[in-house]
Amino acid sequence: MNTTSRADRPKRMSPGERERSILDGAIALARESGLEVLTVRAVASRVGVTPALIAHYRPVMDEFVAEVFGAIVSAEREEVLGGFEASGDLRANLQGLIETLLDTTRDDVALIWVQSWSLGARNEVLGRRVRHEMDLWQSGLEEVIRRASDGAVDPAPAAWLLLAMVDGMSAHSLVKWAPRDRADLARRTLAAVLGHEEEMTAARAPHAASPARRHPAEPEM
Repeated sequence: MNTTSRADRPKRMSPGERERSILDGAIALARESGLEVLTVRAVASRVGVTPALIAHYRPVMDEFVAEVFGAIVSAEREEVLGGFEASGDLRANLQGLIETLLDTTRDDVALIWVQSWSLGARNEVLGRRVRHEMDLWQSGLEEVIRRASDGAVDPAPAAWLLLAMVDGMSAHSLVKWAPRDRADLARRTLAAVLGHEEEMTAARAPHAASPARRHPAEPEM
């Protein structure tokens, strides 16, 4: 006789609920250990189902890895860029955004990014998703710089340089190699990027134009 009460039995999930539980389990697993651990068996163990059930809902693992990657990094992008304050001092606000991205509590996402660049070289589906998400970060950061600077800064190169710095410093932190004060380095880099862009803007202004270029040390003729 089966003495297990109805309340003690596992809840039977709808296909939509089961699919969501599989994705959530894979996301949690990737955040803990990276994309490289995502296999059918590992996800099945995490969710508490059979590997056959995982294969039924996600038959192509390369596509599933790309889906998990996209879910994690897009959530971070929406959180960080969505909370950006466009008013006030551009440099201070961008500094806050960069420090948020470099916070050590985000090392799990940093690992996801670093592994995606490596795995994406062999997993073309993942590679396409990585390029897509990087494009969205670039365009999103360009937009916040454009809104905040009101034309004082060329947003495309500024965004590219800042993202390159964040990616590099995040990767370094995973192997415990980083300057003692990452926030200070971020401030210096940001000042250099914005200062460089301001110089470029000034050089493009009509009053800066000259019919002939010469070295600053070259004497007048």
